[in-house]
Amino acid sequence: MGFLRWLGGIVVFFWLLGLFFKIGGGLIHILLVVAAIVFIFDFIKGKVS
Repeated sequence: MGFLRWLGGIVVFFWLLGLFFKIGGGLIHILLVVAAIVFIFDFIKGKVS
């Protein structure tokens, strides 16, 4: 699941860039929600294993 954490980190990075430079629009926010869901899923799955 390390790949998913890297992917989530990259999405958050680009989301922050979008906030600072007002680029990306709604797509970045949708990707952020997806990254948050993946991160939570990874966190829960890591606790169970």
